[in-house]
Amino acid sequence: MATVIGVRFKKAGKVYFFDPSGIWPRPGDFVVVETTRGMELGEVVTGSRTVNDAQLVSPLRKVLRMATEEDVRRAETNEQREKEAFTVCQEKIVRHKLDMKLVSVEFTFDNSKIIFYFTANGRVDFRELVKDLAGVFKTRIELRQIGVRDEAKMLGGLGACGRPICCRQFLGDFQPVSIKMAKEQNLSLNPTKISGQCGRLMCCLKFEQDNYDAVLKRVPRVGKDIVTPDGVGVITDINVIKETMKVRIRQDDDTFDVREYAIDDVRRPGPGDAAAVREPSRAPQERRPRRNSEAASAEPQEGENGEEKRRRYPHQKAPKNLSTDQFFEKLKENGGVTPVNANREHRRRRPGKGRPEEQAAPVEKAAPVQQPAPAEAPKQEASGGEDA
Repeated sequence: MATVIGVRFKKAGKVYFFDPSGIWPRPGDFVVVETTRGMELGEVVTGSRTVNDAQLVSPLRKVLRMATEEDVRRAETNEQREKEAFTVCQEKIVRHKLDMKLVSVEFTFDNSKIIFYFTANGRVDFRELVKDLAGVFKTRIELRQIGVRDEAKMLGGLGACGRPICCRQFLGDFQPVSIKMAKEQNLSLNPTKISGQCGRLMCCLKFEQDNYDAVLKRVPRVGKDIVTPDGVGVITDINVIKETMKVRIRQDDDTFDVREYAIDDVRRPGPGDAAAVREPSRAPQERRPRRNSEAASAEPQEGENGEEKRRRYPHQKAPKNLSTDQFFEKLKENGGVTPVNANREHRRRRPGKGRPEEQAAPVEKAAPVQQPAPAEAPKQEASGGEDA
């Protein structure tokens, strides 16, 4: 545990903790503190209090002294010099033809460094720009690229509600915002309606999310059963702001009525509660038969169960073109004339062995060759017989 005070260096900036070191300023006072950038003038936001060590960033720096009138005048002088440095830097950017947008300029309290904040779509080579600025201001120059959210916080503006944007007024840190928050809050998912001046999701979506999470944990989701004073029904809509819900309940005449109840008047169904009666779903539409002229003309076949079975025909394969060797052989056979109908003859060829020219040319029928009659075996004479 440590005793600290909260100090802020910019309007709506982040609050940093410092060790008061025997100085007990009140909120609204200005103090001079030691930071990583040197001496800085800041405004006290919170008085002395005790915080856990896990919330501190070591090492904890100390407050040097209370701010004097001279310190306040120096801070005002630096603000005037920042405007002049902004104009000079813009002229240098145009001269060097750099694709970057200057957003803000900051002088440190002791004038040891000048920080230029800019935005750009990608990486920018600003080495020559730094040399020119260092030659003009005769001090250390730092160029820092920032995002679109930081740009909106520095420039300010009006939000969709008509009030100044929250990050410029009071937000110290940017909270993560997701599209899931917009869905749970039943907002339009149109990017132009849920985006802020920076083009990102509005930070105010985070303000109500805690309340939405707390209310939605108390009731089931839309489409689930719920027990109401009039019986078990189905949730159709939940209004988190009013903490009410709409439930569809079946009536005695087999009709359904939608009624609104407070969240405190309903409860989740238990093991002894009956399930809600839902509306009958529509009968599925019959499938329209496919249009197939071949299947209609073909005679139906009977399947194993005696039902008619539609005949299926195999798809015709695409004809193959002649290869290079077949083309030159056909060209030689035609006496140098290009075989115009070579593909047609090749298409007529049935699958089998042999070259296409052998099957394309008509084959003359040869006369049947008569096979010689088999020679008769010599008759054997019976033993003891006479000559014929």
